Amino acid sequence: MIYEDELPESPIERATMMESIMTAAATDGSPDNRIYEYLRREFMLNDELKDLLPPFVRTHRNLSSFRSWTQKQSPHWQPRRELIASGFTPMMDYLEGKGRTPGDIVVSDALETFDIEGVHSVWTKALARRPSDPDGAITVARTLLETVCKRILDERDISYMNTEDLPKLYSMAAKALNLAPNQHSEEPIKAILGGAMNLVNGIGTLRNRLSDSHGRGGKPVRPSPRHASLAVNTAGVVATFLVETHLEKK
Repeated sequence: MIYEDELPESPIERATMMESIMTAAATDGSPDNRIYEYLRREFMLNDELKDLLPPFVRTHRNLSSFRSWTQKQSPHWQPRRELIASGFTPMMDYLEGKGRTPGDIVVSDALETFDIEGVHSVWTKALARRPSDPDGAITVARTLLETVCKRILDERDISYMNTEDLPKLYSMAAKALNLAPNQHSEEPIKAILGGAMNLVNGIGTLRNRLSDSHGRGGKPVRPSPRHASLAVNTAGVVATFLVETHLEKK
C-alpha cells in the first residue's frame, strides 16, 4: 500500500521519480515496484498526461517486465539510460511548460469555466498531443469545436443531427449567437466573422487531409507539430470566442 506522504506533490516531481525508478530497474538499482505501479496507474488515468507517457510505460505494467525488455534493447547500461531519458522528454517538456503559450492559459480558463469535464478535458487532451502526436492533436482539435458547438446548441434547446459535420454545427451555433456574417451589416464585423467561419472550415479540411481519422491512399502526408499547433491553437481561439459569447448572452 502506498501513502501519499511517501510521494512528492507535483506531477513533474512524480514523473522524475518514475524515471529514476525505471532507470534503476534497467541498471543495477533496487527499485520499488509498488511505487512504479502506483505512479503508472495515476498517470494512465490522467487524460492530460496519459498520451505523453513513454510507450514503454504504457506497455509494461511492472518493473520485472520492463527490465527484461531493456536487456533486449542493449546489453549495456548507458544506452538503456538514454532510452529512458528520451522516452520521458515529451512529458517533462510539457510539465516544465516548454511548448506552452500564454494563449493556452487564456483558453484553458475560459473552457474550464464553461465545462470542466467535457469541453475542457478535450482541450487538455489536444494540448497534450500537440508536441508528440500531431495526427491525434489535429483530430482532437476538430472534436473540441464539435463539442463546444453541440454543448451551446444543447443549452439553447436547438436540435441538430448527430451526423452533422463541423461546418454545419458551427453555422448553427454562430447563428444562435448572432455571430453569422449575414447577421451584420458592418463590413469589418462581417469580415472577422467570415474569417472565423473560414478557420473552422480549414480545420475540417486539415483534419481530413493530414490527421489520423481517415486511411490515406498513395504516399502519406505526415503532419508535423507545427501543423498540430496551427489546428489546436486555432480551435482553441474559436472555441473561446464561442464560449465567451454564449456566456455573455446568457
